[in-house]
Amino acid sequence: MARRFSAAYQSEPVSSLALWARRLAVFAAIAALTSIIIVRFGFLEVKPALMTFFGALGFAGLSILVALAGFAAIWQNGSRGMSVILLALMLDAVILAYPGYLAYQYRKLPPIHDITTDPIDPPRFEALARLRTGDDTNSAVYAGLYSAEQQRAAYPDIEPVELEVPVQRAYDVARALVDKRKWTIIDERPPQPPRRIGRIEAVARTPIMGFREDVSIRVTPDGEGSRVDIRSSSRYFEGDLGSNAARITKLIDDINTAVDSAPVPKKAATPAKAAVKGAKK
Repeated sequence: MARRFSAAYQSEPVSSLALWARRLAVFAAIAALTSIIIVRFGFLEVKPALMTFFGALGFAGLSILVALAGFAAIWQNGSRGMSVILLALMLDAVILAYPGYLAYQYRKLPPIHDITTDPIDPPRFEALARLRTGDDTNSAVYAGLYSAEQQRAAYPDIEPVELEVPVQRAYDVARALVDKRKWTIIDERPPQPPRRIGRIEAVARTPIMGFREDVSIRVTPDGEGSRVDIRSSSRYFEGDLGSNAARITKLIDDINTAVDSAPVPKKAATPAKAAVKGAKK
């Protein structure tokens, strides 16, 4: 009896709606992957690549609707295709999960793209300014008071880094962390007399789409210690969905950790102490 039922089920046709749901999901996955490759490797401008990505999201949404219609059809007429529908829905979920999270962040966070530890005198983009001259790019000039107020409300913990180490040591720590993150360094100037101000300008990339976000780090002497100021700004789009604030916060934590964990240099013996040690010998 079970064999007869299995044979009868196998003879049922696969739901055409289930097959179309899978085709749409596969097409959406290919389109999304293609758009990511286009952006990361710079094959096209950002806007055409984004149009491809949003088109992929649209096909994923359409696939879900077709899959639900296929599920209803299978429930009514007993045709095959439930596994095909489940596969399509899994693909759609993978495609839509991260954009859904970004949409939530967009509603929750302020529409700003320029974050800095010093809104009064932010680190400048000098070498990076030449890379922000296109019609689609944000200005290299700091976004201003409105952005500073929005930043203060959303990210109150972003403050200058005060360190009890010389300015050269602070610069070396910041430079090593930039290398560790594999950011592309556009310009660097170690602290030199008389002002002893160090600067690093670099380009970071967002994790998935690889959008370019510009970073400027300024290291200045502060008495016997030093101060590090950081600015991170999206090259495209008015809102950054929190990426620049997250980058600065993580860099601040890593700078403090690197300085705190560094071994304290041993003080050289004074001539008087050295003479005493020699007499004892």
